[in-house]
Formats: sequence, structure tokens, C-alpha cells
Amino acid sequence: MISSPHRSKRPSLPALGFILASLLLAGILAIVTWHNLDREEQFMESFLLKKAQTLIRAFEAGARTSMMMEPRGGKLATLVKETAREETIAYIVIQDETGRHLASAGLDSVSAEFSSGQEVLKTGQPLTRSIQDRAGKRIYEISQEFSPLAGMPMRMGMMRRWQNWRGMMGDSASEESRQIIYLGLYTEDFDAAREEDVKQSLILLAILFLLSSGGMYALFLSHKSQVTKTALENMELYTDNVINSMPAGLISIDTERKIVSVNKNALDLFGRSEDDMQGKTLQQLTGPEECSLAPFLRAGEEFIDQPMDCIRLDGAAIPLKVSASHLRDRDDNLRGMVLILRDQREIRAMEEALERSRRHAALGQMAAGIAHEIRNPLGTLRGFAQYFSRSDNQDPKAHEYADLMVGEVDRLNRTVSALLQFSRPREPDMSKVDLCVLAQRSLTFIQADADSQQIQLNLKLPESELILTADSDLLQQVLLNLLQNSLAATAADGEIELGITQQSDQIHLWVRDSGKGLSTEERAKMFDPFFTTRKDGTGLGLAMVQQIIEQHKGRIEVESNEGQGTCISVILPQVRITNEQS
Repeated sequence: MISSPHRSKRPSLPALGFILASLLLAGILAIVTWHNLDREEQFMESFLLKKAQTLIRAFEAGARTSMMMEPRGGKLATLVKETAREETIAYIVIQDETGRHLASAGLDSVSAEFSSGQEVLKTGQPLTRSIQDRAGKRIYEISQEFSPLAGMPMRMGMMRRWQNWRGMMGDSASEESRQIIYLGLYTEDFDAAREEDVKQSLILLAILFLLSSGGMYALFLSHKSQVTKTALENMELYTDNVINSMPAGLISIDTERKIVSVNKNALDLFGRSEDDMQGKTLQQLTGPEECSLAPFLRAGEEFIDQPMDCIRLDGAAIPLKVSASHLRDRDDNLRGMVLILRDQREIRAMEEALERSRRHAALGQMAAGIAHEIRNPLGTLRGFAQYFSRSDNQDPKAHEYADLMVGEVDRLNRTVSALLQFSRPREPDMSKVDLCVLAQRSLTFIQADADSQQIQLNLKLPESELILTADSDLLQQVLLNLLQNSLAATAADGEIELGITQQSDQIHLWVRDSGKGLSTEERAKMFDPFFTTRKDGTGLGLAMVQQIIEQHKGRIEVESNEGQGTCISVILPQVRITNEQS
């Protein structure tokens, strides 16, 4: 099989569109997920900041209340520890602006350094950051100024009470110092929610990936199916072209010996349509008698070059040679047979021509010997007949009989001359011949005979002259012999047509008459020597015509039906002659 030319592979447009759509959806999902996570982070920070500020304000209020009601020292550390018992609070640290710890709780869980107190006091706004404890838990830290005495009159007694309550009475260094509170809050709930969102996003992404993979696989299967279908269609078309281009007929039959498929040549051989042949057996197509292939087909045997006659719808029989081979599936089960039909008409015609040539050669040798033996006594007989016709014999019948003897001797001499010409054909003397002039001259020779029989002669010639390299005398003899046969076969008021035409590199000459036509048996023997249907015929005219045409490398075709006339066509190859050759 001829391989197809290389073609660059291009991505399928549906597949490319599906991939782009999947990537777009994946991108949208990623952006939405990132946006949600970022929004959750902002919400967590805002929520924890508000919560921390609320806790710090509540802590400051609790510190003021506790200080007013119970001014004994050391209560700040207790309040810090009690407040840090809340599960969501990781630690609470209170420092002064110099970095000295005033009170703390939960510091065992963290190891990070705290923000500079000066920086917190300088900004005047809460500072936030995210850190991790020793266990890896995330902590959201808020640091801001701790002012439990804010809004209260700053009297000396109030400052002493505060210092006493926080347990630093007499520490003059911290009397005027400002405090910073560091509050760490666990983000476990928010982190769990974030992880759940991430997990759901990953699940959605996995589902999208599975859907995309399934879609891609479906597109791949669809594309592969389409490619396979196209390949099968191309293979079927290629196979059909090969089968229909075969010079022989092909028929496939199933195990019941019924026809499944036929190629164009087989349809032409049988002269039927494909619908008319499918489902039938060869027996139904070859006539009432049993098909010669039936025993082989019933036995399922393979065979080579078995003869069979194909009977067409018009009744014509075509000789065939048939070969058969098994048709099996991939499991080696017999599915039917394939029959190859070869037309034997040309081979049969060649065999008949060879046999005819062999017979002609034998007859020619015999005719040459007979002609020599007959011609010598014929000359003597003719001389005596002429002598008697010129004598003074008074018998009135003597002259009549003598003239009759001369005529018969002349007729016999013509037959002997034809025999000699048939047995020893001369080589053609090739020269330039104008076929139109040759045809007109041939009709002139038989015009008188045609007029006497009331037969109309028609001449059909091309507008321009037709020049052929041939033997003018031999072609003249061919046309005269064919015209004489048509005159003998055509009744009064009939027609004879002589025509010439050029087709490609061939010249066609034909003689068509409206005579009685030829039977099948007469057509089979018409070119045999000594075969004639005329009482005064020698049976050598058409044999000589065929001999001359074969010398000119041409051929003869005959169309005839009984009662419908005859058309004999002569096809000659045209050899063009240049001025130098002429």
C-alpha cells in the first residue's frame, strides 16, 4: 500500500478549547480561593484585634475596679494570671517602656521577643503580628499602651495606690513610666476554617481535574474514533479503487454461495447491475444448466483457471477462466470465497486466429500444388475450345458448347489464380494512399452492378483527405471484395454504405448493408477459406481480405444480426508520412 505523505500534527480545536476552558476554570478557582483566604485572614485579624482591644479595655476596667476596692499590692499579677486562663488567650505580658516585666502569664509557650515598647508608644496605635508557639500553633499578638488610670484624676494618692496595687511601691523609676500590654490570642479556630476552605478548594480542583481528564479522554476517544473512521473510509475507498481497477472481474460469495459484492468488471461481464447480482448464486446467472463451478463451490474447494461460460441478459455467452480462494476472518473461520474472473474472448479470438492461420498455411500449401497441376491442362483445354469455336462445323450447338467451355475454363482459371494468390501472398508495396480517392474509385467499379440490382450506394467521407501508408492495390481489392459481398447479400431497393473516418491514430473503414445478415454459425466461419453462402462464390474473398488487413497490422470487426444487415469494419493504424519520406 502506498504510504500517505507526511503531514504535520496539529492539535484538535475541540481538545484545545477544552484545555483552555479547563485552565480558565482552574485559574478562576485558584483566584477565588486565594481571595477567600485573604478575606478570611483580614476578617480574622479584624476580629482578633477587636477582641483583643475589648479584652484589654475590660482588663483595664477590672484593674481600676480592683485597685479601688482592694488597694493591697500584688494584685496585678494575679489579675493577669486569672485573665490568661481563657483558652483563646496564649499569653498576657505587661511591661513598662523600658522593657521591664510588670506582670505576665503564659510566657512558657513562646520564645519570640516582644516588640519594642518605645515603638508601640511612638505609633500610638496597636501593633499586630503573627508568631508561633513552641508547639507550632499560630498566635496573633496585639501590643498597645496599657492605661488603667486613663480618665481618672492623676492625684498623687492615686498614683501611689496604683503602684501599691501592682506590687511596686517605692519604685520611683517607674512612677512616671508608661506601660505596654502584649496580648497573644490563639488562631486555631480560624486556621481550622482556613484549612477546611483550602481542603474544599483542593477537592473542587481535584473534581475539576477529574472532569477535565474525563473530558480530555472522551475527546481523545472521539478524535481517535474519528481518525479510525477516516482511516477506514480511506482504506475502504482505496480498496474499492483497487478492486474496481483490476483488469479482471471479482466476485465475493458467502458460505451459502450467494454473491455479496462484485466489482465493475464483473458487472460489465454479466451485463447486470450490482443490485441485480447481490444475493444470487452463480447458478442463477449462468442459465438453466448446472454451472461448471458448482461442484467446486459446494465442496468449498479452491481452484485455478476453471472454464465457465457467462450468460449475459442479451443471451450472449462470454468464455471465462475462474480462480477461487478462501475468504477467512481473523480467527481463521471460513467466511466465503473470492472468485477472480478473466475474460477469455481475446485469448479465444487469438487462438481461433492462430488455428485459422495454421489451416490457411496448410490449405495454401495444398492449393499451390493443386493449382500447378490444374493450370497446365486448363491452358490446353482452353486452346481446343477456342479452336472448335472458330471451326466451320455446321452443328449450331458446337459453337455454343465451345463458348461455354471457354467461360468455364476462365472461371476455373480465376479460382486457381485466387488459390495461388492466397497460398503465396505478395509483400505489400507501401506508399502514400489517399483513402478518399480509393473509396470513390471502388464505388465507381460496382456502380453498374448496383444500378442493375436497384441498390443505392452511399459514400461517407471526411471533409479533408486521409493519407495512409499502405498498398493501394491490396486495399482496393479489400474494398471491392467487401462491396461485392454486400451486393450479393442485399436485395433490391436496399442500401450499401461505404465510410471512412479517423479516430485518434487509427483509421476506420466500414461497409454497411441492409441485407439478410449473418447467423452465429456463419459469423464463426466467414473468414475460413472456401466457406461461402453464394452459389457462384469461391469462399476465398473474405479470407484474402483478412490476410491483407493482417499484413497492414490492422484488424476486422463484424456486427451482424439475421435479417438486419451486416457491418464489417476495418481498423488500420495510421502512419504519418513527412515530405522527405514522400
